[in-house]
Amino acid sequence: MDQRVFLYSVVGLLTAVLARYLATRGQKKYKFPPLVPGIPIMGNALQVPPTQQGQWAKDLADKYGEMFTVKFGASTWVFLNSSRVVTDLMEKRAAIYSSRPPFPMTQDIMSGGGRVVLMPYGDRWRQTRKIMHQILSTRQKDTFRDFQELESRHLLYDYLHHPDRWFSANGRYANSVIMSVVFGIRSKLDDPDVTALFETVEMFLEQQQPGINLVDGFPILAKLPEFLQWWRPRGLKLFEYTRGVYKKQLDNVKARIENGTQKNCFAVDFLKNNDEKYFNETQQLFTLGTLMEAGSDTTRVSVGQLIAGAATYPDWVVRARAQLDEVCGSNADRLPSWEDKDKLPYIAAVVKEVFRWRPNIAEIGAPTSCTKDDEYEGYSFPAGTVFVWNAWAIALNPKEYEQPERFWPERFLNDDLNNGLKGHWAFGPGRRVCVGWNVGEMNVWMATARLLYCFDFIEDKANPIDTMNIPQLTKNKAPFPVIIKVRSPAHAALIERDCLAATNAN
Repeated sequence: MDQRVFLYSVVGLLTAVLARYLATRGQKKYKFPPLVPGIPIMGNALQVPPTQQGQWAKDLADKYGEMFTVKFGASTWVFLNSSRVVTDLMEKRAAIYSSRPPFPMTQDIMSGGGRVVLMPYGDRWRQTRKIMHQILSTRQKDTFRDFQELESRHLLYDYLHHPDRWFSANGRYANSVIMSVVFGIRSKLDDPDVTALFETVEMFLEQQQPGINLVDGFPILAKLPEFLQWWRPRGLKLFEYTRGVYKKQLDNVKARIENGTQKNCFAVDFLKNNDEKYFNETQQLFTLGTLMEAGSDTTRVSVGQLIAGAATYPDWVVRARAQLDEVCGSNADRLPSWEDKDKLPYIAAVVKEVFRWRPNIAEIGAPTSCTKDDEYEGYSFPAGTVFVWNAWAIALNPKEYEQPERFWPERFLNDDLNNGLKGHWAFGPGRRVCVGWNVGEMNVWMATARLLYCFDFIEDKANPIDTMNIPQLTKNKAPFPVIIKVRSPAHAALIERDCLAATNAN
């Protein structure tokens, strides 16, 4: 074994042992929910699947109830397994349950400290969140609607002519909407820049999984001299790649400003109004990059879930089509539009069911940390305890939802139908709710209405879809097999007539 590797391993192990000892000693006066048995030093870190942790966490919730505790190295995580406890802690006590634990690898090194999703609660987070809210808030609906209208037509055209590339078409649709608003440009099918962006998303998600990086489980290791931080070179390599993907887009904006061809967009305003106190170049890049990622990945994955639900539970598609045909014509008279939204309550229910059905983006939620000691129902937690809402366990709990494994939009036909945050946790709870939830919901609504109106989604019986194991990370490949056909020649003609122009628009 290389002597340096041996030295790093010994130092890391000794430091981890000390960190675990100190953390355990300091927590003896506190009382946690049931602790899942683990192994010395590492705790439960080696028990977690490297991806798709939803079923693992759901099985533990089935065994331990509404709350349980796991140890990832020196970090203590409490899983919240019901909407009741999520509401009580993360929403009603959001003032102290809205920070983030330290992530020396994925935030400090890989992201240069700049990813808002991992920032601790504080002034920097509030300032960055404020900037993002300005572009993604409900006040910007009209800005996004024009692009969603255009890009969804392009989406239909891609499905008609490239049905085998449906997953790439979903990515292009989602990415092009946000790129139009942020950078003033559109994306093309199989655009290498879009592929690179989704690569950065997947690299980040891979490294963010609990137990992947020792330093994220034992943050004290980050205090080692840099030459002993054996993980740092890998993190810096990922940082430079991600930064380069973001910088290419910002440099292109600056070049278009110089030659007078840049359209008005968020990046232009951002550059004009940048406050150097908060936004150095790295922070600029990761603020804009986070917008690209958040605006692209949620929509891409959700439209894929829609298709999986349509192929495996086709009964609801019949009911959705009946309403679409009543409003837009049974013979492909016209495409659904924003003006039809109030006449299509079933589509709104479908969208909420897409977000609930298989929470494939954050299967165990996103970790938050409490900033003060707290007590709840006989338990007591020290400041710094990490909490996650167990998204998979909640979504598939029959105590929360009738027939939870079934794709059944009717469950959302209630008084909360038009409240996009009610009835599911897809966008997170409390003050860390996804800042772009409204845009994501609008993206998925338009894609849902138009895709269901124009296409059939058929499960390949020779290759059935395992809806419990749809991969989160796909490496630009289809997440599952599916047969896609246009509904009729009339629908094909409608797409040719109304959507071709969208593929050539600037």
